[in-house]
Amino acid sequence: MTDTLRVGIVGLSAERGWAAHAHVPAIRAVEGIELVGGCASSPESSAKAAVAHGLDRVYDTAEELAGSDDVDLVVITVKVSRHRELVEAALTAGKAVLCEWPLGNGLSEAQELASRATDAGVPHFVGLQVLSAPFIAHLGDVVRSGEIGEILSTSILASGSTWGPKIASDQIYLLDPAEGATMLTIPMGHTLAGVEAVLGNVTSVQATTAVRRPTAVESPDGRVHERGTPDQIAVMGTLGSGIPMVVHYRGGMSRATNFHWEINGTLGDIVVTGVHGHMQMGMVRIAIASRDDQKLHPLPTPGEYERVHGLPETTPAYVVAHSYEQLVHGLHAGTKTLPDFADGVRHHRLLSAIEHAAATGTLTPVEPPARNGLHS
Repeated sequence: MTDTLRVGIVGLSAERGWAAHAHVPAIRAVEGIELVGGCASSPESSAKAAVAHGLDRVYDTAEELAGSDDVDLVVITVKVSRHRELVEAALTAGKAVLCEWPLGNGLSEAQELASRATDAGVPHFVGLQVLSAPFIAHLGDVVRSGEIGEILSTSILASGSTWGPKIASDQIYLLDPAEGATMLTIPMGHTLAGVEAVLGNVTSVQATTAVRRPTAVESPDGRVHERGTPDQIAVMGTLGSGIPMVVHYRGGMSRATNFHWEINGTLGDIVVTGVHGHMQMGMVRIAIASRDDQKLHPLPTPGEYERVHGLPETTPAYVVAHSYEQLVHGLHAGTKTLPDFADGVRHHRLLSAIEHAAATGTLTPVEPPARNGLHS
């Protein structure tokens, strides 16, 4: 690897998609890392993406990108159902790999990929970006400082946005459980990672899921599609220190509350609000009332938590850029700064426990981490 980490993105389109809107500006905002190429769904789309993003290198396939001597890190930003084959291509080429969350299409796939990555002996990371968000680091420090005393409970009410009555043509796959991209795995999964980073690991869950809107209308052509994944998910859980947790995600958007997270302590309360339930994108406001405070007041994130400058906090690239900054720093320092595939497996276990609890109606334990992770 050169002094500058050279990145190739699998799933880079010319205009649309998470890679174009979040990863590209994030990489370009971080020192010590460079976007050198990408590939899309076809050679023609790859060529268009290269032109749109000002890239000299065009790769027709993911295998060609992974095998290139000009690429140090392969970033996977495609549908979950293709994660395994594309991660394996990067590992076979002996390249470091960053795979967007979810790591695999279910727990079994994630375990397979973690085993393969360990055997390959290359750096591997999973894109739980919320763990790199400055506001999450600050919240964790505030909670651990005792500012609001002993934590009594925590609760979240959130909207999953996409899983509502209407759906865009390029998101129809989100209705298919076989694709692995659900309201549980994406917005709720990312948010639960943030909760654990601040308050500790979830140790047991009870859950109810439901499909309350059995169909979704495709926009703009009006075709009706059956919904195969829940649009209502309600979870009651317990954190390792005995803290009760309640989380309710609703598909679509609410005219009232779209993201509200409370942390209640013996000496005060913290409230995190946002425009939707995708906490991994940031765009939140935080307020606190502690000790003698009678009302909530803003709790801004201090500047020392911000490690990347030049990106507005209101853009999806802001939190992703902090992930890349930590990745570069960790590789150069030889330290663990981002969740790896083993951490991804542990988080898949939590989501699997929620699914089991909903299917069986039972209190379901969450298997503890096999080793110390970023927030074990």
